[in-house]
Amino acid sequence: MEFKDYYAALGVAPDADEKAIKTAYRRLARKYHPDVSKEADAEDKFKEVAEAYEVLGDAQKRAEYDELRRYGGRQGQSFEPPPGWHSAAGGFDDPHGRHEDFSDFFESLFGAARSRGQPRSHRGRDLEVELPIFLEESQSGEAKQVSFSLPQFDAAGRRIGDAQKTLNVKIPRGVVDGERIRLKGQGGPGINGGAAGDLYLVIRLVPHPLFDVDGRDLIVTVPVAPWEAALGAKVEVPTLGGRIHLSIPANSQTGQRLRIKGKGLADKQDGHGDLYALLKVVMPPRSDEDARELWRQLADRAGFDPRSTWSRQA
Repeated sequence: MEFKDYYAALGVAPDADEKAIKTAYRRLARKYHPDVSKEADAEDKFKEVAEAYEVLGDAQKRAEYDELRRYGGRQGQSFEPPPGWHSAAGGFDDPHGRHEDFSDFFESLFGAARSRGQPRSHRGRDLEVELPIFLEESQSGEAKQVSFSLPQFDAAGRRIGDAQKTLNVKIPRGVVDGERIRLKGQGGPGINGGAAGDLYLVIRLVPHPLFDVDGRDLIVTVPVAPWEAALGAKVEVPTLGGRIHLSIPANSQTGQRLRIKGKGLADKQDGHGDLYALLKVVMPPRSDEDARELWRQLADRAGFDPRSTWSRQA
């Protein structure tokens, strides 16, 4: 659940008095009212302001909100109230649907409706599950089976065990490591008829045996023989979409990078990063006497000193 900073929404200080809060609300409500405002996000801003005033304009709700804020709530951060926390101001009926567009944060703390004598309902907890996926899966946009443990609670809110749940989730094409995917209503079950929480899948890209990831670009190390580096060659190079032929320029060096445009990772707008072939000149593991003699002849004829740039004083 994401914490909401209601003071920031109204643009007032946390120690603002009742009059300042009401004045700020009226000014912003006029500014963002959907019937008069020309701003693109006016409706969302209007709901945000109305929700903030619903809490800060009520002395009991404000006191409870301040208690949660002192507990460590920060705007935009994941938040759960302290264990055993209950609102004395919540639990009202809302027959006119005034609060139906308020955030999950508001509903979980103040919005659960109940009648006299009935137990209070609670929204289920949000869950976060890490989802390992291969690079190839991040590019396909196909469904992936996700299994996780779902906590179970009794009517009093006591945890009584766990249940295993399995979902088939379509992984958006172009997801990146650390990205969070929200599945609304797939989290912890509500108590006494409360809404279920949300499930957040945190993408973790599994290290690939061939490719390193740099943003949307991929890097593949390409071993080349000394004669391929010296003379130039055409070699097969793997990509996520299959092998391609890459031309190695003559006189190539270890550490040289060759760009293969558009063979990197896809993004959500159907663009692609690039693949970089990182050349690595490798020697044969062993040589016979004839091969060694050829190397000696090459050394004599080349007249090449690879350390000529070193300082003579070093």
